[in-house]
Parts: sequence; structure tokens; C-alpha cells
Amino acid sequence: MQEQENNSAASDVTASDLSPIPVIALNDQRLIAQLAKTEALLAETSDALLRARADSENTRRRSQDDMAKARKFAIESFAEAMVPVKDSLEMALMLDWPSFEALREGVEMTLKQLNSAFERHGLLEITPARGEKIDPEKHQAVALIPTNDQESNTVVSVLQKGYMLADRLLRPAIVTAAQASPSKT
Repeated sequence: MQEQENNSAASDVTASDLSPIPVIALNDQRLIAQLAKTEALLAETSDALLRARADSENTRRRSQDDMAKARKFAIESFAEAMVPVKDSLEMALMLDWPSFEALREGVEMTLKQLNSAFERHGLLEITPARGEKIDPEKHQAVALIPTNDQESNTVVSVLQKGYMLADRLLRPAIVTAAQASPSKT
């Protein structure tokens, strides 16, 4: 029974209820002009996309080249600062029997050149003072020394200076640290 109702409902639709599908005339000038305009816009957009891709690829390639050059020549300025230091050391070695004073003066001048180069390039010494609290970010304690006159975990002596480049630790200062004596604990 329900099937009959569905069939009768479908047969109730008449041809006048359906809207006709518009027929497009191929010789309609407005449509031809619109199609030509759309095709031109598509070609222009496609060309712009290809140019943008090429520009992006060229930029990527140039930045890779720049990065490679930056890595290759990153220490150029520092190397230029080291050349006079090397020259000074070589000149000192060429002297036949220098006096101790002359040798000492030459070494001091060379050390000043080296310190100046380090300073210009942001290479800083880490030399903690006796009694300074151990900083595990900058100091490496290699021995504990029992002491009555210092707090525990403070610097007793510096065995080797440390160095930082800008904010990066290159080498920690090697130190001995104070250990509280058993009577203080």
C-alpha cells in the first residue's frame, strides 16, 4: 500500500513543475568575451605563479650560498686579528741571544695584542676570585680542599682560566673548591 502511495506521489509531478535547462548559444558574444577574459586572467595568474616560484627558488638558493659563505668566512675577522700575534711570536724567536728583559717585554706586548683581539671579538676570560661561590655553569671543580677559613663550595684556586664567547661557554674555569672541615658540619 505504501508503495502505491510513493508511486502516485512521483506521478503527481508534471512537466510544467520542472524548470527548463537553459540552452547556451555558442555564438553569444557576451559569453565568448567572458570566456576570453577568464582565459586571459588564468594565463596571467599562471604566469605570476611561475614567476613567484622561480623567485622563491632563487631566494632560497641565494640564502644557501650566503650561509655557506658565512660559515666558511665566520672566523675571518678573528684570524686577521691573530696574524699580528703570530708575527710578534715569530720575530721573538728570530732574535739570537735576547736579554731576559727584552724577551719579557716582547711577550708582554704579544699578550696585549692577543687580549685586545679577544676583547674585540667578545672572547671573555672566566677567572673566579678566591672565595667566590662555585657556578656550575662557568666553573668545573676538580678537587675538594678541606679548609677552615672558607665556606663550602667556594673557589680555593684557579687551575685553568675559562672562556666565554658572547653568551656561550667555550671552556669552564678549572678550579679547586673548598670543603667544609668536619668540625664545621
